[in-house]
Amino acid sequence: MEQRHLGRTGLRVSRIGLGTLTWGRDTDEHDAADLLKAFWEAGGTLVDTADVYGGGDAEYLLGQLVERLVPRRDLVIATKAGSVPDPDRRFDGSRGHLLAALDESLERLGTDYVDIWQVHAFDPQTPLDETLQALDIAVSSGRVRYAGVSNFCGWQLAKAATWQLGAPGVRTRLASTQMEYSLLQRGVEREVLPAALDLGIGLLPSSPLGRGVLTGKYRNGTPADSRGASEALAPFVAPYLDEAASRIVDAVAIAADGLAATPLQVALAWVRDRPGVAAPIVGARNAQQLTAALSVEALSLPQEICRALDDVSAPVHRYPDQDWSTL
Repeated sequence: MEQRHLGRTGLRVSRIGLGTLTWGRDTDEHDAADLLKAFWEAGGTLVDTADVYGGGDAEYLLGQLVERLVPRRDLVIATKAGSVPDPDRRFDGSRGHLLAALDESLERLGTDYVDIWQVHAFDPQTPLDETLQALDIAVSSGRVRYAGVSNFCGWQLAKAATWQLGAPGVRTRLASTQMEYSLLQRGVEREVLPAALDLGIGLLPSSPLGRGVLTGKYRNGTPADSRGASEALAPFVAPYLDEAASRIVDAVAIAADGLAATPLQVALAWVRDRPGVAAPIVGARNAQQLTAALSVEALSLPQEICRALDDVSAPVHRYPDQDWSTL
């Protein structure tokens, strides 16, 4: 698998990442082992997790498999901290919470460092410089190699990255931002992606297949074994089952037919090769699904196909975006 630099850093990652959102919940140890081994054998390196996935079980499961199945040195392990199971405060970006969460992640993962550590979301109740100081301490202590953020909007990302760049050699520059990005969700193109490109931050798209909808599996209803049919994840899929999404899915299917490819391959290739993207994160539930996703490595979309998909999925961007003067 092709390797790419993560933003303006020296870290290289596989251009498809393996997500672990369902590990320890819907994906058991046997399936997780199959996924990790298949991913590694295909040349994959980037494995994405978080301290809250499966209530910590995803990290623990990954830690049990590393070294036993795959050498630690062959993986780029990315995890996140900052989400908390508190209905009154969904995110805690305080220095104390983040550093304590990092230590707990390292223990579950069975490693003394993670390659990428990301703040899971912006915490409006904590001064941003305090949150970012946790990243500096984590990197300077050797527990973290590279740092990033997740789910920061445009101004939050730009403010955080600029603050970090204000003291070179003292503060660690942001290497990544993880955001949802697909043909069904192009909101990051408004401000997040331009900021990331300007500041040298690599984008790690989550849900690159539109929460599974872009595979075409929901075109004729909701399959009984799909996420859309599960009690836990049905609300997650539902927003992408409307008429507007259906038109985009149909366009992807038409493109796939013309290329003798699958809708999954077309949708994943589109987001993988967008400017600023380092590696889409694929959350396969079993090795068969992962193998289907990894088969995209041989596919590059023709420009005319890309333009057609761009047109059918184009979000409405008006003032004050960069093209405001033409309105």
